[in-house]
Amino acid sequence: HLQAELGLNEHHQNEVISYMRFARFKRGLCLKTVDSCFQDLKDSRLVEDTFTIDEVTDMLDGLQSVVHSEVESELINTTYTNVLLLRQLFSQAEKWYLKLQTDVSDLENRELLEQVAEFEKSEFTSSNKKPTADSVKPKLAPLNEGGSELLNKTVARLQEENEKLKTRLKTIETQATAALDEKSKLEKSLRDLQMIQGDQKPNANQDITELENKVAALKSQFEKTLNDTAANQKFLEEDLVTTKHDLLKVQDQLSTAEKELEKKFQQTAAYRNMKEILSKKNEQIKDLRRRLSK
Repeated sequence: HLQAELGLNEHHQNEVISYMRFARFKRGLCLKTVDSCFQDLKDSRLVEDTFTIDEVTDMLDGLQSVVHSEVESELINTTYTNVLLLRQLFSQAEKWYLKLQTDVSDLENRELLEQVAEFEKSEFTSSNKKPTADSVKPKLAPLNEGGSELLNKTVARLQEENEKLKTRLKTIETQATAALDEKSKLEKSLRDLQMIQGDQKPNANQDITELENKVAALKSQFEKTLNDTAANQKFLEEDLVTTKHDLLKVQDQLSTAEKELEKKFQQTAAYRNMKEILSKKNEQIKDLRRRLSK
């Protein structure tokens, strides 16, 4: 009946019944206390046949004070009891990394309150059945066993994998940064070579410009890859391999351009004058190649 009205499963229904049984017991004690206040007044004050208005007023004031104190104490205790119950439920939820929410406005929903009243009437008044060993729940289930333990292990495993991925990401970023530095150095060397060769190598200048454009394109592609590292590490690793291949192609193209330059230089009158200078620069380029290969 309760499951149909409030949408609770059998386990939670039994928990609600257990709490309602506890609440009925506390309510019965409170009513007995109020009844005893009236009975004490009857036994101690109502000993004569006639009372004045002042005497009746005094007796009612005293009775009001006692009943007010008893009811207030019971209401406060009920509030604290409900807080402890919520604390148990929230504590269990936090162990499962859940955040529960409550809607206080539903506590004054007359329709829901009438449903609970009907359920209490059918559960305790009509059947008048006693709690069985199966229906009475002694305590909340241990928080560090069963599903909670499995959840904790899963969370720990995920945290460990996350740390590994972070370490791997840092390594890849370091490698990518080093590759970019090598590209920058190669680009600077190409510009220096272009300035030295000057007007004597117009065709070579065009080739070097194409190489610089390729290097710039590779740099742009690499920077984009770095920005996407956090979302796709596997893609970055494949792109690093591709970039290394492109660098080898650049090295091969540079070697071809140098051979063509050397052939053209041998056909010019300035070859002998520039031979010594180009020899030194070629050594610098070889050093850059060795560093790039490393």
